[in-house]
Amino acid sequence: MKIPAHGKSKDQIKTELEAFSGRDLSWRDGKTLAYIYDGGADVEEIAKWAYMRYLTENGLDPTVYPSMMLIENELSAMAAAHLGGVPGVVGSFTSGGTESCMLAVKTARDYARAMKPHIKEPELVLPVTAHAAFHKACHYMDVKKVLVPVDTKTFKALPEAVEKAITPNTIQIVASAVSYAHGVLDPIEPIAAIAKKHNVLFHVDGCIGGFLLPYFKRLGAPLGEFDFRVPGVTSMSMDWHKYAYCPKGASVVLHRSKELRRFQMYAAADWTGYTIINPTIQSSKTGGPMAAAWAVLNFLGDDGYMNFSKRIYGATNTILDGIRKNAGLRLLGEPDLNLIAFTSDEFSCYHIIDEMKARGWYVQPQFGYHGSEPNVHLSIGQNVFDNAQEFVAALNDSVEAAKPKGFSQLAAKVKSELSRMNPAEFKPAMLNDLMRAAGIEDGQLPRKSAELNQILNVLPPKVTEFALIEFMNERYVYREKK
Repeated sequence: MKIPAHGKSKDQIKTELEAFSGRDLSWRDGKTLAYIYDGGADVEEIAKWAYMRYLTENGLDPTVYPSMMLIENELSAMAAAHLGGVPGVVGSFTSGGTESCMLAVKTARDYARAMKPHIKEPELVLPVTAHAAFHKACHYMDVKKVLVPVDTKTFKALPEAVEKAITPNTIQIVASAVSYAHGVLDPIEPIAAIAKKHNVLFHVDGCIGGFLLPYFKRLGAPLGEFDFRVPGVTSMSMDWHKYAYCPKGASVVLHRSKELRRFQMYAAADWTGYTIINPTIQSSKTGGPMAAAWAVLNFLGDDGYMNFSKRIYGATNTILDGIRKNAGLRLLGEPDLNLIAFTSDEFSCYHIIDEMKARGWYVQPQFGYHGSEPNVHLSIGQNVFDNAQEFVAALNDSVEAAKPKGFSQLAAKVKSELSRMNPAEFKPAMLNDLMRAAGIEDGQLPRKSAELNQILNVLPPKVTEFALIEFMNERYVYREKK
């Protein structure tokens, strides 16, 4: 495909782009319980206006656009106040939770290089429930990840396991507030005490839960302390584009002091071009997400977010009650926030995902690793509130429809075969065979995914990673339209 010889009209462009979205999820009806955070039409309107107002401004150089530095400082101050209000805490606006987490690890690595130069092979202590963004950060930053087990009933991090994993090479500990997979709040206070005892930096990942947790506490949820008011917490991350309902990508990474944040930044003068100073990973970046986040936070205000939180709290409890009452389902852990994981002992829970999709709902599959089990994941937003009872009814119907389907015989066969195979022996051709068996041909995803998910779930994690990379590498190839 080439750039068209002649430009198309605005109407043509709009028509073609609209057509591209034909298979995309329909999310405005409040029936998509993953990826989407919908604050409603009024929030969307002010967010789009602010985004477009700052679309062409470049955050690379605050001397050219000092307004962007002003906006970022106000956003960081709001985040610091929201997460404990401790004097001295500073922050940086980022493109999302992954960038925030990567910067936290980069800070720890560079802090260790300066303050603990004896560490040549830095290590990050990471509960198995911590977000995969930290795995990515270790991969990019050349830091060894040290995975530690969690309680397999509560799915909360185990302080004793964390402390046992600390070595002279440990540069940072991570815990979740809350964990994405199970929605539980790790025991932040005892882990922070361990970090302080061993003089190790401690990052609390509040990307998905940090914004809502203070509101849930005000609503009476029995939650422990988790933010900068806990001595030993040295950095935190929190996404604005999740339950603060700001457009993507908008997140913040906070540090207890400017002295610590210094190690997050990067500067380069040893070349022939302009001097580079980057507080975050990106250099050139549109001011749209930052301006939109500022606009939405100021538009909704604390009372608006409290109203949203009440709706989320109510919808979460309604859905939790529905799951508990269904004999065919079982919760994995007791969630502290609005993220729920559940499974079934009678049949593959992945059939529920297909059945819910047929009824107009999107819910998310999660694999069963590290003491967890294959499960269905829900992220409950304020726009689910009015549909919560309808969701429970659809879920009950989906369970009844899924029961006769049992478990995949193909997945059991794959598991048996792979139990005798070295993961390094897994080849792309084998993946193609599995994809065909799961109903994937010519680069197209199947309408139903239960078979594919059951197959992927039985693969060893390293093989699954290989398979996913191969699969994605094949999908991102232009193919002429037939």
